[in-house]
Amino acid sequence: MNILLINHYAGSPQHGMEFRPFYLAREWVRMGHRVLILGSVRSHVRAAEPQPGVQIIDGVHYCWYDTPEYQGNGVGRLRNIWSFCRQVWGDAKNLAEGFQPDAVIASSTYPMDIWVARKIARQAQAKLVYEVHDLWPLSPIELSGMSPLHPFAMLCQKAENDAYRDADVVVSMLPKVHEHMAAHGLDLRKLHIVPNGIALDEWSDTAPPAALEGELAAHLEALKVQGQLVLGYAGSHGLPNALDVLLDAARLLQQAPEGSTARHVAIVMVGGGHEKERLRARIEAEGLSQVRCFDAIPKAQIPALLARFDIAYIGWQRTPIYRFGIAPNKLMDYMMARRPVLHSVEAGNDPVREAGAGLTVLPEDAQAVADGVLRLAALSVEERAAMGERGRAFVLAEHSYPVLARRFLDALAQVTETGPQP
Repeated sequence: MNILLINHYAGSPQHGMEFRPFYLAREWVRMGHRVLILGSVRSHVRAAEPQPGVQIIDGVHYCWYDTPEYQGNGVGRLRNIWSFCRQVWGDAKNLAEGFQPDAVIASSTYPMDIWVARKIARQAQAKLVYEVHDLWPLSPIELSGMSPLHPFAMLCQKAENDAYRDADVVVSMLPKVHEHMAAHGLDLRKLHIVPNGIALDEWSDTAPPAALEGELAAHLEALKVQGQLVLGYAGSHGLPNALDVLLDAARLLQQAPEGSTARHVAIVMVGGGHEKERLRARIEAEGLSQVRCFDAIPKAQIPALLARFDIAYIGWQRTPIYRFGIAPNKLMDYMMARRPVLHSVEAGNDPVREAGAGLTVLPEDAQAVADGVLRLAALSVEERAAMGERGRAFVLAEHSYPVLARRFLDALAQVTETGPQP
């Protein structure tokens, strides 16, 4: 099968996030399929940008389109989106006739790429797939306060409705989207849930992970020597990650009496993002001496980093959008690393609770987070290790990319013999 995957923000191990397109594509290549990913050279989530043109990474073919630079979510990003979609639209005939796809997947965060994918699929007589990362325009409406009557929201809504009507298959990473999608015209027989996952070769028990280096490694080693319990966070430092709540909890722990368990908890935050410098300044201004902030590290070093955590933390804002479910990559990493997880969330699903892999507390509640830290700290090393083992078993059974790639193709195979929608 020839699979054409359109993802504006597609990444790779060489370039950074987002990784899902590469990991799915690599599994499909290993199964004997041909895959071509179309992406933009500009992305706000990548660590490094590719050069325009064709590139092959581990058997996966990429075509990178040159698009304008942008910052934030303003007019520049809209211009970038328009440029990418316009260029792929112009290449539709060449892609349909040259690559001859059997399936065309529209997979960018925004839904307007469905129109481009639909044009290619119709010219190639291919199956059309719409893959949902986040619900747009609902996400910017509920998270950023955008009006449903904003021209961009209305454009996204038109694209989302068209996708549900015209796609042969709809794949969602979010598990609780059925009611929303049906309300916007989706025949739920088309819907298949394929969440995020992990690449097995990055978590091999036989191959040691890439070693940590520099100040971060030295700090973690010093905490170990001091007998500190390490509560760690690894990931983006943005508003959705609710890291201010973690710092509020750190202040509560620091106010505990000298000699108490709370005073023996060290917090390590690793990653980049828009909020990082503000959070770093807050740590210094408030004298949160038990909290240290470090820059992002290469993905290959993540297993070694997580192995140094006693407890892994992930938090969310309290927002209605999470009623449709969550599918965070970092949580899969935490669980594969056998870390007990402190999960601050209120959502339609909760992998931590489902797997018995840690403790879930209310979101945006610093006292609940602080109490959760102490509850996990009070457990024996063996009890926390058992949580970690349950988390890893859960991910291996449900969230490895070989499993997810096969589930994705099974969804394609279920398209009726009548073929793509007219």
